[in-house]
Amino acid sequence: MATIEHNGTSYEVDEDGFLLKGMDEWNEDWVDYVKNSEGISELTDEHQKVIDALQEYYKKNGIAPMVRILSKTTGFPLKRIYELFPSGPGKGACKMAGLPKPTGCV
Repeated sequence: MATIEHNGTSYEVDEDGFLLKGMDEWNEDWVDYVKNSEGISELTDEHQKVIDALQEYYKKNGIAPMVRILSKTTGFPLKRIYELFPSGPGKGACKMAGLPKPTGCV
């Protein structure tokens, strides 16, 4: 278990940097930390739409959605999701949304 410090807050993370307490610990400072670590210069409404879709799906189903479901839910083609989250929907977007590390394809 590792700890990340950002803006005076400590976050417990797994070996890949995902929040151990998931959305219970998720907040705007976490989003800011992941944004910076992923090299995203500015969060847009499109980023927020992906984050909201991931969190809503996870709350209902207990897992992250597959990429085609995420694409359909947001209305963004997969290419656009990768433009928004260069490390991908699994690593970047799920991490930013406070979801656990996906076990399958997202």
